[in-house]
Amino acid sequence: MGLVGVQENGNGEMALSLGNKNKYKRMDSELSDDFDDDVSASRHHHQLERKRSTTKYVLVCAIFASLNNVLLGYDVGVMSGAIIFIQEDLKITEVQEEVLVGILSIISLLGSLAGGRTSDIIGRKWTMGFAAVVFQIGAAIMTLAPSFQVLMIGRILAGVGIGFGVMIAPVYIAEISPTVHRGSLTSFPEIFINLGILLGYVSNYAFSGLSVHTNWRVMLAVGILPSVFIGFALFIIPESPRWLVMQNRVEEARSVLLKTNEDEKEVDERLSEIVAAAGMSNGEKNEEKAVWRELLSPSPSLRRMLITGFGIQCFQQITGIDATVYYSPEIFKNAGIESNSKLLAATVAVGVTKTAFILFATFLVDRVGRKPLLYVSTIGMTVCLLTLSLSLALLGNGQLGIALAVLCVCGNVAFFSVGMGPICWILTSEIFPLRLRAQASALGAVGNRVCSGLVAMSFLSLSRTISVAGTFFNFSVLSALSVLFVYKCVPETKGKSLEQIELLFQDQNEWQGSELELGDSEHLVQKA
Repeated sequence: MGLVGVQENGNGEMALSLGNKNKYKRMDSELSDDFDDDVSASRHHHQLERKRSTTKYVLVCAIFASLNNVLLGYDVGVMSGAIIFIQEDLKITEVQEEVLVGILSIISLLGSLAGGRTSDIIGRKWTMGFAAVVFQIGAAIMTLAPSFQVLMIGRILAGVGIGFGVMIAPVYIAEISPTVHRGSLTSFPEIFINLGILLGYVSNYAFSGLSVHTNWRVMLAVGILPSVFIGFALFIIPESPRWLVMQNRVEEARSVLLKTNEDEKEVDERLSEIVAAAGMSNGEKNEEKAVWRELLSPSPSLRRMLITGFGIQCFQQITGIDATVYYSPEIFKNAGIESNSKLLAATVAVGVTKTAFILFATFLVDRVGRKPLLYVSTIGMTVCLLTLSLSLALLGNGQLGIALAVLCVCGNVAFFSVGMGPICWILTSEIFPLRLRAQASALGAVGNRVCSGLVAMSFLSLSRTISVAGTFFNFSVLSALSVLFVYKCVPETKGKSLEQIELLFQDQNEWQGSELELGDSEHLVQKA
């Protein structure tokens, strides 16, 4: 019995010993789980803080980089009203008026052409600063101009500065933005163009009460202010990481990517993609054909990129958006509005509409994609332009005709702002290979500015020849053609890195938009 008791006692002790050990294990496990939870929570908190920090940083960079685009928008908006008073003060002819309005777009192509090569030499950031300085000089000359000839000199300099700024802003923003936000951020230049247009319209209305000799000078002088802020921006924003890689400054590029990408693990992967895309191996550049020679004798994939980039830029302007904005007082006067104050008030409504609807594109472009928005935009513009043409031709100068004209002009700029306006620049900054991006984007900007200038310089003459209604009917036909162009030649780039987008154009089926059919835009309309 005693032996059994010892055995039992021994078993009991053994059991007790095992029981205590299990208890300690459970306590250790609970402590370990609590520790893991704390670590996980701390890591999650760190990721959230890093995400907020990088998002704010990239947002600030995109805003500052877009300031040059305010200058273009302000010029477009302010000149629509200032030209009324310039004509009265300097006694210029209708032809001189067309030249004065349109020359900025034509001359800005020189800035755009030079901007690509300049940004490859001195960097994206300092090209923006140079653009602001040139514009300031031109704006100052215009403000003090005693004659049409001096006014034209200032206009030419301002055009060169705007050409530099318009070309480089979307390229810079696309190159610093994380993939998931690139579409929204690259639409910022178009937002700031619209903001500039609205400010120009407001300036017209605010200073129209001054004397004829003074009011248009004050209107033009106010345009200098945005470029002053660009000087401060240069000390805040970083250089493009992709440009830094092209200069073999890989560590600096990595430092910038760490500031602009929330996931640290992706930084090295993204840096490797950029280095490969730049044609570099072990820090040395491969031998490449001269950029312009490659653009002039393109491979099949590059030819597709050029057709898409250059084509979308031209269609943005030949559908008459700058004519609508520059000459909105003339359009409303043709519809029946007579007093200058009412004309300028109506243009403010156009500016408010154009600025408000660009925000829709900013929120939707990375959610629903580029192509659905382009379909909605081009189809809506076609309908508004055709309706405007018919109302001006058939309804005369009555109240109904005036109301329909204002509605159609506002509708046209609204649909433009939803898609064709911002996405044109987004696509051009996305689709080209890194080694060609600056010059190819410059080539697209040249097409844009040439078409803008031709439309602005011919609108009044064409309107006198075939009427304002006939001119807008032509714009509606061109807008209908832009729908077909989007269907055939624009691929969807949402959610793809710049390096992945380049591969899209290797496949002709992808380039011709097999990813998205026209019916997808119906889903977007229903969703909205």
